[in-house]
Amino acid sequence: MEKSALSEQVGGSHYLRFPIQPVEFITKNNLPFLQGCVIKRMCRICSPTRSRGENILDLNKAQHEIELIMEFVDKDE
Repeated sequence: MEKSALSEQVGGSHYLRFPIQPVEFITKNNLPFLQGCVIKRMCRICSPTRSRGENILDLNKAQHEIELIMEFVDKDE
């Protein structure tokens, strides 16, 4: 049996510790791109190996992505 791509991670291990990795959750729930980005960033900040600065950067990026989502929702209404 071939090894699943989900069993390894390039450039870290912050997603491997989750029983359901963000990519599985995002894909199985057919979430749009920006919502998936926010979920990945929120999962990353839970990693004990990341610095406060890295976490703040990811929070700022997630905030920007949420603002983009809100703009797109406003345009659709």
